[in-house]
Amino acid sequence: MGTFRRIRLALLALGVVVGAGTLGYVILGFGVLDALYQTVTTVTTVGFREVHPFNAAGKLFTIVLILAGVGTALYTLGVLLEALIEGHLQQHLERRRMDRDISRMTDHFIICGWGRVGRASAHYLAATGQQIVVIDRNPDRLEGLEHATVLGDVTDDDVLAAAGIARARALIAAVDTDADNVYVTLSSRAMRPELVIIARARTEASKAKLVRAGANRAVNPQLIGGRRMAAFAQQPHVAEFLDVVMHDEALDFRIEEVEIPSASRLAGRSLRDAALLETTGALLLAVRPSSTGMFLPNPTPDTRLEPQTILIVFGTPTQIDALRLHCGAA
Repeated sequence: MGTFRRIRLALLALGVVVGAGTLGYVILGFGVLDALYQTVTTVTTVGFREVHPFNAAGKLFTIVLILAGVGTALYTLGVLLEALIEGHLQQHLERRRMDRDISRMTDHFIICGWGRVGRASAHYLAATGQQIVVIDRNPDRLEGLEHATVLGDVTDDDVLAAAGIARARALIAAVDTDADNVYVTLSSRAMRPELVIIARARTEASKAKLVRAGANRAVNPQLIGGRRMAAFAQQPHVAEFLDVVMHDEALDFRIEEVEIPSASRLAGRSLRDAALLETTGALLLAVRPSSTGMFLPNPTPDTRLEPQTILIVFGTPTQIDALRLHCGAA
């Protein structure tokens, strides 16, 4: 039986004993306050004098109350002391506080699995100021984390719900096995059809399965790592530039994506009319029209900005914020 269930049962038993004792003394002619006082002093073995002299019935009732109540009171006290000494009560209070914090989160990121991939993802997201909830079944992995955590099996829908999947911005499935990642992807997609899901794939063959299961992207970290190493070997300056821009938090330049909302005043206008560079200073690298889904690098000034078109832009945070405002996406 869990510690907190034992505490609840012990307190309930003590309450029943105190209530029964108070009622018994009231029946014997005591006032309510006197009856409660007599019951508490009896079951706690304080040993004060009787409030009123006992007749034979009162003595027999007190004997029964002592036999039932003293043991119950000592058991309750023992359970409470055990919880305090072992830290269970503090852990429970901390867990309740963390659950409240998660319930207030919106637009956060859920990371399933606190391994090397999960840690690297959390480090990058935290550096950009994002809120993170980590799910793992191993309590040792979650101990001492600065992020909000949920202990449990990521394949359990209740665990995903406790992590706030209904309000999350994206989910990263970085569990150790492809089978678990497929299961997490299926469950998450069923619970949130519009959720962005990025899944880890240990093999190339599993990438297609994860996409079919509902992942927006399936990523093989080993493959990406190998390609980056080859890029550094072949074109070190280009690779280093992209690596610094994407991952160096100290640099004042970023490559980010900005979506043209349907209600944007730029929707339907050409890049020449939009004057993005002249207005904001951000450099447009590519566009991804919603109609084709294909990237168009270095677009011409005559390119039309359809609603939901994605702009890939390069600039300082101030310039990119100005671009978002200019596009109506802020």
